[in-house]
Amino acid sequence: MRLFLVSQLLLVFISVLALTRAQTAPPTTTDTATTETSTAQPTPTDTATTTQAIAIATTTAWTAPPIFYPFGSAAGDTEQFENGGDTYRDVAFSTPFMFFGRMYNNTYVNNNGLLTFNQPLPEAHPYPFPTHGSEDFIAPLWTELDDIGIGRYSYQQYTNGSVLTRASQEINQYFPHKGFSASWVFVATWDYVQTSDVNVLNLHSAPAITFQVVLISGGGYSFILMNYGDCAATYYPVEAGYDTISSTDYHVIHYAFDGSYIPNLKNTSNVNVPGRWAFLVNNGTETENVIGVQLKLSSFLDLTLNENIEDVLQKIKQELVNRGASSFFEMKLRNVETDKEKNVAGRETFELITLT
Repeated sequence: MRLFLVSQLLLVFISVLALTRAQTAPPTTTDTATTETSTAQPTPTDTATTTQAIAIATTTAWTAPPIFYPFGSAAGDTEQFENGGDTYRDVAFSTPFMFFGRMYNNTYVNNNGLLTFNQPLPEAHPYPFPTHGSEDFIAPLWTELDDIGIGRYSYQQYTNGSVLTRASQEINQYFPHKGFSASWVFVATWDYVQTSDVNVLNLHSAPAITFQVVLISGGGYSFILMNYGDCAATYYPVEAGYDTISSTDYHVIHYAFDGSYIPNLKNTSNVNVPGRWAFLVNNGTETENVIGVQLKLSSFLDLTLNENIEDVLQKIKQELVNRGASSFFEMKLRNVETDKEKNVAGRETFELITLT
């Protein structure tokens, strides 16, 4: 009887012990491997790959439009960083540049998108062309660039190499039958971004204003190219074009009291190349030809007044240049006749001749 009871107690003890071990047993090897696999951290190779991918995505270099000539430190330019300082650089030309009959040995590269020859004007607001003043202006985009953010303007001149070859080819494309060969090129570029962060400036990761002017000469001829990339809208007055002393020659690409239009500049052209404008600004050693053209125009203006006559002549000239004519010609009035019998409204007609 006692043996039977002892046996029963022993069986109960063994059963309880087995149950306790089953409840507290550690996970099997298979379960442990599965858990580790599902929570594994990236291997060193994965981490390096991820870091490299991020670096490539955030440091991709910004590139200028193809119409731009080389510029910046990579091209060997002299650079000026601009952060609201109203700066300028006085640059001596290695070769004199002829601009509508006046020879210049230097230019002032102003921070506000303007080239001047007699004095620097880095702080000036743009003047509407024609100014009828005492200064020659080359204004690819004259505006308050230093107030929109930070940026750089840079410049370089060339007397040999691929830049001269390119300039010769492009000028001969736009102005054929001259057999032009460039002997000197001056490139000035402005690149500003609406930011105060230099990294944002370098990456162009904010709205930017980027444009360029190229002075080209050779064989007595002088040309200018104006190249436009992205140009973010601005609230400041803007002027694009050129003007001369007493405004004997000028051209307005765009002028306005605000810069809401300038994003469109990269789509405009007078040589059928979006973003590029080209002008002949000195006609070399060619003999001047006088061509008589008789026009009959109707006008509500009193064309016996000199100021009205000059205004009409300049508008006609600008329209001709917009349609591809060389900018180097003059228009002079020969006589004015009022024809009230043929025109009941009393509009006036006049004749003019052009000098090319």
